[in-house]
Amino acid sequence: MHKYLFFISVSVFSVSAQAQDSTEDALAEIVAAQDEVIDENDPLATAPGHHGYRPLANAITVTANGLGTDIRNTGQAVSVIDSEEIDRVQGADPTRVLRRVPGLSLARNGGVGGVTAINVRGANAEQVLVLVDGVRVSDPASPAGGFDFGNLLTGTIDKFDILRGSNSTIWGSDAVGGVMDISTRTETGARGSVEYGARDTLFASASAGVDDARVYYGLTGSWFSTDGFSAAADGTENDGFRQLALGMVTFVDLTDSLEAFAHANFSEGDLEIDGFASAPPYGLVDSADTQKTTRHWGDVGLAYYGNDLTLRGSYSLADTERTNRNGEGLETFASDGHSQRLALRGEYRLLGGLVAAFGGEHEWSDYRTTSDGTAEVETTGAYAQLGWVMGPLAAHVGGRVDDHEDFGTEATFGGDVSYRIGSDLRLRASLGEGYKAPTLFQLYSEYGNRALEPEQSTSFDLGIEKGQRDVGLYLALTGFRRDSDNLIGYVSCFGAGAPAICTPGQFGVYQNVGRARAQGLEAEAGVELLNGLRLSGVYSFVDSEDRETGLDLARRPRHFGTLFADYRTSFGLDLGADLRISGSRFDDPANLTRLDGYEVLDLRASIALGEKLELFGRVENVFDADYQTVAGYGTAGRGAFIGVRAQM
Repeated sequence: MHKYLFFISVSVFSVSAQAQDSTEDALAEIVAAQDEVIDENDPLATAPGHHGYRPLANAITVTANGLGTDIRNTGQAVSVIDSEEIDRVQGADPTRVLRRVPGLSLARNGGVGGVTAINVRGANAEQVLVLVDGVRVSDPASPAGGFDFGNLLTGTIDKFDILRGSNSTIWGSDAVGGVMDISTRTETGARGSVEYGARDTLFASASAGVDDARVYYGLTGSWFSTDGFSAAADGTENDGFRQLALGMVTFVDLTDSLEAFAHANFSEGDLEIDGFASAPPYGLVDSADTQKTTRHWGDVGLAYYGNDLTLRGSYSLADTERTNRNGEGLETFASDGHSQRLALRGEYRLLGGLVAAFGGEHEWSDYRTTSDGTAEVETTGAYAQLGWVMGPLAAHVGGRVDDHEDFGTEATFGGDVSYRIGSDLRLRASLGEGYKAPTLFQLYSEYGNRALEPEQSTSFDLGIEKGQRDVGLYLALTGFRRDSDNLIGYVSCFGAGAPAICTPGQFGVYQNVGRARAQGLEAEAGVELLNGLRLSGVYSFVDSEDRETGLDLARRPRHFGTLFADYRTSFGLDLGADLRISGSRFDDPANLTRLDGYEVLDLRASIALGEKLELFGRVENVFDADYQTVAGYGTAGRGAFIGVRAQM
């Protein structure tokens, strides 16, 4: 029986307007002064909704500079997907909606709940910084210190805010390929949904909130259960997944300009996995192994909104525990990664459109595994950035210094510029540096190397954009390039090329041995073909190369994209389709195992039954395509789902 835990949940950067009127008013004044707040009479500032037109929720991004800014006033490549689009796509699996982001590809070990790696512009999955409500949620106990999207479901998600490109200037370690900030839902009133479908899959979610003068309080939660399918492509035994996530949120307006906030999140998932056989037939085979993942994260803090000064200070923590068991229920491996962080971010309006952004953090990280014992490390960082907005021109330039107790000091720099021509055409460019600190496992495990240096990157992009993503004619084309050095890899201690630091009996060690380059193009388009019918698409060409060998980086397709259409009738019926197209990829660094390309079509529909009730359904993988994103692991076949959504 699962433990039903209650905990605090709040989106630090994205809050309900109904719940926090005074805070939103203060933020609106700041954005208006710094970024020329979007005019609601501007046709680009609205998008179609179920009941007419609504203000665009994706007008503000936080991944560009750490605090809210108009997405049209940054030269960095940013995509924002809001709750309405998440609901429209349907389902618990976030990768179905993330396929709409240019430059983003993925690889998954089996079904929902299996290890899921997100690659942004060809970067390693561990080189993408992931935040939930502004809190870093990567696992310090994992070998490469990344975030597993397999344990992330859409039930409590309000928005994805995704920056593509290096930006350690603002975010510090891990922001090599990009930054993804995930906001959890905040509601005034109540809403919920439940769906059932293929593979005995049940997904239910609910959220509710109460706004009482200067205090907002809310709850979120979701439950997911599926019998799944065999993770091993040649297996016959189903591998299921079950996850519980719960939350609670509170904001308190202490004064007209000072707000206290607190949030936390909790999830617990049980996944059935397949293992590798050490005897014939070898490879990945059916097994009764399981993995339990328990995660919780959150923060508490204060936010100040003055006429010229904005400050946000917080204490945050994140913890990920994993336990693997064999078919007899005996523990085979366990790990616990934990981090704590003190952070301060601020902006000060110097004069007119000139703004200084600044911040600093101190982080403590530690991990424990049943095979490597424990280790811990501390990091301190600070940054400053100048931003200038004058008419159609917006520019930012900044720098950051981090001090790691093992490898010492790392400095990063970055800048961007955006220029609007007329009302809906924009030129943008950015240049950024990124770095990723060696993980605790890479430093202190039996394969560790205390002399490791951080991985480093330099990226730039140049783009042109017409219109806004969700309305009217939208066109965007971006060219990019990223060079990475000092990449950390595992090196064998056997053979003529064994590193000098190897000790007798040691199998291998981590070293800075790699260089990589990723370059390519990202294209986006959207057009209203008929009244209520919108056709959109994204296409990416990503050439990612190991510069030591000249071979392709593993599990990154060169060509991939998504076409999606939405048709909204005047009587409440909505129809939609998503077609994912991916070229071939190599599964291994040696480029010996090629995985074929694939096309997957999903169809969906929904109909409003009055103002408060909606019936929806979909068919995934309509043509039952058989494909793999990781060699030896299966993917879901055709499946139908039906559900209902209600609000009050």
